[in-house]
Parts: sequence; C-alpha cells; structure tokens
Amino acid sequence: MFKKNLSLLLAGILTISCLTAGCGNNSGNGGESAAAGNGDSQAAATETGKADKAASGEVITLTFFDKNTGDAFDNPVAQAITEKTGIKIEVQQPTGNPEEKLNLMLASGDLPDIVLMDRRSDIVNKYIAAGALVPLNDLIDQYGADIQEMYGDILNKSRYEDGKNYYLNNWYGLDPDPDRAFCIRMDVLKELGYGEKAEKGEAFTQDEFRDILSRFKETYKDADGQPAIPLTSNADYMPSVLSTFKAMYGMKNYYEKDGKLFFDVRDPDYLEMVKYMNGLYRDGLLDKEWAVNKEQIFTQKAGSGRVAATVGLSSDGNRLLKEDNGEDTDKQFYMFKVVADGVDPDKTTFSPRSSLGWDAIGITVKNEHPVETIKFMNFLASEEGQYLLMWGIEGKDWDMEDGKHVPRPETLQGFKDDWNTFAKETGIRKWTWFIKNGYGSDGTPYDLATKYERDAVSTHALTSMANSTWDTAPYDYIGPAAGTPEALSEQKIKDIIDTAFTNMVYADSEEQVVSLYDAMISEIDANQASAIEAVYTEKYNEQLALWK
Repeated sequence: MFKKNLSLLLAGILTISCLTAGCGNNSGNGGESAAAGNGDSQAAATETGKADKAASGEVITLTFFDKNTGDAFDNPVAQAITEKTGIKIEVQQPTGNPEEKLNLMLASGDLPDIVLMDRRSDIVNKYIAAGALVPLNDLIDQYGADIQEMYGDILNKSRYEDGKNYYLNNWYGLDPDPDRAFCIRMDVLKELGYGEKAEKGEAFTQDEFRDILSRFKETYKDADGQPAIPLTSNADYMPSVLSTFKAMYGMKNYYEKDGKLFFDVRDPDYLEMVKYMNGLYRDGLLDKEWAVNKEQIFTQKAGSGRVAATVGLSSDGNRLLKEDNGEDTDKQFYMFKVVADGVDPDKTTFSPRSSLGWDAIGITVKNEHPVETIKFMNFLASEEGQYLLMWGIEGKDWDMEDGKHVPRPETLQGFKDDWNTFAKETGIRKWTWFIKNGYGSDGTPYDLATKYERDAVSTHALTSMANSTWDTAPYDYIGPAAGTPEALSEQKIKDIIDTAFTNMVYADSEEQVVSLYDAMISEIDANQASAIEAVYTEKYNEQLALWK
C-alpha cells in the first residue's frame, strides 16, 4: 500500500489504492468471553436511574480511545453531534504504539468508555475474552434501528464465536472504487495503436500487454539519456505487486479445492503467473530493479516519462508527470485490467476488500451509560449521521437540492487547499466513526472529499476496473492463533514462499522457474504446510457456519 496523502483527492487515493493490500488474514485467537450478558445488566442499571443525564438535557461526557486522532472534540461538526445526541467526547489517543496502550489499559482495568481498535488485530479477541467489552445485541435490538438498517448482514458476519456482537465495524461495506491495477500511460497506448481500446477502458490480454511493453522498449530506447523502462514496480509493497499479478488469473488469498483451503502457491495458476513474470523479466520488459525499488526511486522513475507501465502507481508519479505536461492528461498513467488467457475479465480479482472494514468500535464494561452510548452510535451510523461526519453541516457546508446532497464550492476547495487543516477546523471527515463505504440513498457518496469530484484518471478507472471487487471477509481470522507453534510454522512457510517468488522471477530460464517452484513446494511440505492448511480449512468452515 502506497503512503496515503490526505492532501490529495480521489485521483491520488485511487492510484495509491493500486497497491493497497486488502484486509489481511491476521490470526484470530479464540477464548471464552466473560462478558456474556453484560449488555442487559448495564442497560438495566442505566434505566433504573444510573446517571441518565441525557433525559434531563444534561450533556454526558464519554471517553473515546481512538488510535487515529487525538484532537479536541470542539469543532463545528463535533458541536453538532453533541447537540443531536447529548454526548460530548473526550478523545484519547496514545503516544507511541496504540496496541501497547490497549494492552496496558486491559491489564490495568483503566478502560475508556468507548474503544476503537484495529479489527484485524488479535487485541480485539483479547478484549472480548477478558470480558472488557459489552455485548451489543440487546442494546442494538432496543435502540439501534439505524445500525440494523445500515449494517445489515455485516452484524451477522461480525459475531464472535459465542454468537454475540461486541463491536461495530468501521469503514465497512465493499468500496466500489478500484483497489489494484496495471497502470499504463494513455499516450503510449494511443501511439502504439491501442488508443480506442484504452479510451473505452477495455481489458488487455496478457499477450497484448506484452506487446505494448515490447513495442515501447523498441520505440523508446532512450529518454533524457536514461534507458526506457517498459514495466516497473514498488518493492516496498511487494505483497501488492504479487497480488496484482495474481489478479490476472482470478486467484485469491488461498487456493480452494474440494472444500479445503491451501496455500495459494498450490494453485496451478500460480506457476503460470510466475512463468509469465519471469518471461517479462528475461526479455527486458520488467525493470531489473523491480524487487528492490524503494518508493522514492519508484516515484522518480514513474514520473520521469521513461516508464510505460507500473504495477500500481504512486500519486506522486502522476503529479510529476502533470507538472511536466500541464493539462495533457494523456501523459499520465491510467488503470487497466490485464487478463490471463482463458480468464473472464469479470472474474479477475484486482480489488480485494473486506466488507468487515478496518476498525472495531466497542463499549467497555467501565461505561456507565451504555444506553446513551448506543444511541450515540446509532445516530452516527445513520445516513443523517454519515453525512454530518463526512459532509459537514447542512446550510453551511452543503445544501439539499432536488433531493440530492450538494456540497458548497468552498467545502470542496477547502480539502484541495489544505486537507488536514480544513478537516481539523470544520470537523468534516475528522471523526471517521462507524463509516460505511459506498453511496447514500440519493446516490451521492458518503465520502465527499475523495469520491464526489473525479478527475479524468479516476473517472476512467470506474469503467476500466469495473466488476473486479471481491470480498475477502470469509478469509479473515483463519490463521493459527498468535504465539502458537503453528503460527511460527506459518510465518516460516510464508518466508520460504516470499524468497522463492523473487528467485523464480529472476530465474535464467523457464526450466529453472519450474525447478525452484518444485523445491519451494518440497520445503513448505517439510515445514508442516499441510497442518497449517488444515487449520485454515477448519477455521474457514467454522466461520462460514457461524454466519448462517
């Protein structure tokens, strides 16, 4: 995943996401929950007179641990939230590692009222197993109508092994915007005779892509004294480079056969993919430094004008090209599918995303106001709340015209001029809590700053990369429990695969690729690959059963 630059609008974000890894398959650690049933007792305590300040019009202050922001809750959007809910937030943010702080709070029992954690981290399961989070099911049933409507089946898929919900997802739902792609300069495509197909956003076959790279190498042998580079990549994000090539073949996180999950290297298409990459390398079409390019070097190459295509694109690459070429958008990189032989373009897997999102937001057992808190959550999760969080205040930051949300020009300009300052001062897109990806009922995007206005590159991507998004959620939390011998074996196997992948691409011949591949398979088998695969299969099936 390329470094996010919040000062850029969607053009930057889309190109960044070319190398954004989908939500990972971090190991989940089970355990019995000591918190079962706490939701009922906490709610009852509140309803019997324990500090129901909201009923009397008095503002309740709740502490909220948010690993993403530490600013004071006092800007216009924050004030509007308090007016709507009777809740004021005291934001807590750690200095240093958020997970270390979360562990310390859990060990000491010094918990905030609300806690936001990385959903993919094992810390979530630690909090649940320790009984630190209140089960939300009864609270949602009574006070969470908007939560139920907006989240839908996400609630079902976010249940713990005891069948209860202990948190609400953040940045949930499948983002329809593209995530990974091969990025090719439009002017190169036009000059090489692929202009009509490129402008329509049609996919390229693997042979067409090779032809583009080969003809570029022949035609553009030298640029400003530097050799032309047909295809390059950012080695800082190697998993995403690999994932982009895998997407050509429709490959996913695991190879699934006969109801069982295996390491993806056992997929017959994996070997074909590596052969293809190796062929590009041996023919001088893939940058010799593809596996060592750091982000800065990659950006310099991409922005130099001597590169035809990239596996993913840094936003700075197109920025540099734009600085040199002005408004000639053809001299920029556009996103395309490259499709392996025999694969339906709609079956490619260029946009892996987990519908379960990035963060988990829960109510702790120290919270004396669970009912008021769930009402606060319910408002923010509602469509009204989403537009307040992400668009700001009606009549000030946006207006309703002909049944649609319409941002004021100064609001859009504020993000263009200085994203961070504008968000901090106004509160728009500052408090990103309970955020849903996608579009509201009127067809406008919830995420105003990144999805309302689109440039030529990002608009084109919606067509060229359509129908390649797929949900990685079934593969979440299916690895061995952290700290176990199986987890150590899994990591060793992944290291073996990573090393072998690079060596295979650099191989001197296709025969050597096959030899290295066979050696890799033998080595992972010797390191208990089958036992790890059995864990994947068992947890995968258990998870799917829980979702029924």
